[in-house]
Amino acid sequence: MTALILDGNALAQKLRADFKTRADALTARGAQPGLAVILVGEDAASQVYVRNKVNACAQAGLRSEKITYPADVEPQRVLTRIAELNADPTIHGILVQLPLPRHFDSDAVLAAISPDKDVDGFHAENVGALMQGHARFIPCTPYGVMKFFGEAGIELKGKEAVVLGRSNIVGKPMAMLLMQANATVTVCHSQTRDLAFHTRRADILIAALGKARFVTADMVKPGAVVIDVGINRLPDGKLCGDVDFPAVSQIASAITPVPGGVGPMTITMLLANTLEAAERKVGRDG
Repeated sequence: MTALILDGNALAQKLRADFKTRADALTARGAQPGLAVILVGEDAASQVYVRNKVNACAQAGLRSEKITYPADVEPQRVLTRIAELNADPTIHGILVQLPLPRHFDSDAVLAAISPDKDVDGFHAENVGALMQGHARFIPCTPYGVMKFFGEAGIELKGKEAVVLGRSNIVGKPMAMLLMQANATVTVCHSQTRDLAFHTRRADILIAALGKARFVTADMVKPGAVVIDVGINRLPDGKLCGDVDFPAVSQIASAITPVPGGVGPMTITMLLANTLEAAERKVGRDG
């Protein structure tokens, strides 16, 4: 068996073409979708992520505002800027690039963002809405994974789904979305005993551990759908996921590559959330 490769670049391109049409329609009404991205410090990876987000906005017809601060900035300066952005009617989404420097209280920063502009879906109010099945914003990576399932016609109802990782960004919201799609979900983590026992019974396996090539072929049920959320840099500079792609792709029915899988979809769904926020505001304002 050779797995179907779930191409994140191709799906992202398809979705972004639709986003451009919707964004242009809003712009014609004087309501161009606007995203503010706050970057604190000079972390190289964060700078790349922010640059990619800004570029994606431009291509999809969204306006972006990049706001940068030195690593030693006083947190209150950032909180004050967030309050200004909350009140700015031309900004529909606010994103604070994580991680923040150690002297920041990340929870307090995320809580300062208006829930109506929290396009990452990390505000406690939005987390609660997702838990209740009435999500305002779905966290971007799990949102992208669900788009993969829909596009490929992968049935989730009644399936055994195993999520490796319990982070607030991926693991927990991913589990909630799978349950809401009527899958039976097991969440595994660093304290799980006999991890392979769980992974080998998964019809849907989602790896979000941050451990290079951790999931090997002997851990995967033949015919499983494998979603690799991890992105790791090897000593030779190349990128790889949490899954041993060459081996697992020979037994899975479908799999995402790294790079070119979940990554492009994460940014795409950030655009989707910002666009949805702008459309909601236009709807409220009439």
